[in-house]
Amino acid sequence: MGKSEQRQAIEELVYRSCLALDAKDYKAFLALCDEDFRYTIATYSPEIRREMVWLDHDRKGMETLFTNLPKHNSDHSPLTRHATVYTVEEKGTAAEVVSALQVFKTALDGGATELFAVGRFHDTVKLNGAAPKLARRVVRLETRLLGYGYHIPF
Repeated sequence: MGKSEQRQAIEELVYRSCLALDAKDYKAFLALCDEDFRYTIATYSPEIRREMVWLDHDRKGMETLFTNLPKHNSDHSPLTRHATVYTVEEKGTAAEVVSALQVFKTALDGGATELFAVGRFHDTVKLNGAAPKLARRVVRLETRLLGYGYHIPF
């Protein structure tokens, strides 16, 4: 696979991950992930001058989270993720990928859409299989106030 085809496959992986989560198709999302997948949501808080980790799960932890989502008292307003791949740095059998992320929320009552969260994906993508797979995703949020009732990953 040539360099431009490889980049296109990596970009499509990032975009498919957003589409799967938008559709709440967690099996499809996990199918894009490597067996050793790890997912983290983190942000820096200037108020306390510390890094905060809001979620940190391996693949099994993500499966459990997705299975338990219907049991949570959650805001069911749909989220729409918009990612734009900025950089892809291939490093042997992996690539480091940085993408901008905007998450929009549409209210169930009335249908108004608002910007919900802004951040970046810092993905590690494995390239040594038939198709690229997510090995690690670190969601670095700029937004630190999400309100109550959100348990669905970005």
